[in-house]
Amino acid sequence: MKHLQKESLQFELILKEVRNIRKLQPKYGTLKIFKELQNFFLEHNIKMGRDRFFKLMRWNNLLVKKSKNFTTTTNSKHRFFKNPNRILDLEIKQSEQVWVSDITYVKLQNDYAYLALVTDAYSKKIVGFNIDNHMRTELVVNALKMALKGRNFPERQIIHHSDRGIQYCSPEFEQYTLKNDIILSNTQNSDPYENAVAERMNRTLKYEYGLKETIPDLKTAQKMTQQAVHLYNNHRMHFSLDFQTPAKVHIKQNVKYKSYKRKKLVI
Repeated sequence: MKHLQKESLQFELILKEVRNIRKLQPKYGTLKIFKELQNFFLEHNIKMGRDRFFKLMRWNNLLVKKSKNFTTTTNSKHRFFKNPNRILDLEIKQSEQVWVSDITYVKLQNDYAYLALVTDAYSKKIVGFNIDNHMRTELVVNALKMALKGRNFPERQIIHHSDRGIQYCSPEFEQYTLKNDIILSNTQNSDPYENAVAERMNRTLKYEYGLKETIPDLKTAQKMTQQAVHLYNNHRMHFSLDFQTPAKVHIKQNVKYKSYKRKKLVI
């Protein structure tokens, strides 16, 4: 009887802590929460394995359902020069070696906003972003300006990788990157694996931090994006980063990370 009472109290403690985590990150995955709770388990002398934790989450309807919607904002049918894919077989060993960029839309009450992101391919940290009600070249330039302003390692050569969208191939964007000694790289096909880190980032922010919902206006969307980026960089653990946050990994080297490149078939 005492054992059951103790177990019941432990379950209540765990569920309370889970709900506190979910207040900040409503779509935070169960495995990530389990990893984050390890110190909590030690502090409260709780012994619980992964399978049992998943069952507890399932019993309390706390598992996150995955969404499968996908929308593209790329216009690659233009006359501007398209750069080769310079990161196809590149081994990424440190932060600020490769930045990947993409644009996604955010639905407003009576309009649409467009979010440009710049993500470090090594640490998965969002280093720059800009959200506005247009898709002109200045949208992506301003996101890149933020990334450059916040650099930790300004001495490193950066490759900027993106799809072949008109904004990333425009003369204005090319001139800005040339001025800042950035090497440009573009996807060559419509295969999403060629820019998988950037595509995944769009999905994470939209589905885990509320940017998929209809937002009242641009000002609110800008505030939500700023908060989402902060939470993502500093609190969201990554399976591909050995359950560390992007902000921590950004200052490290030689962290094994998961590749989203499609494996070649051997015949």
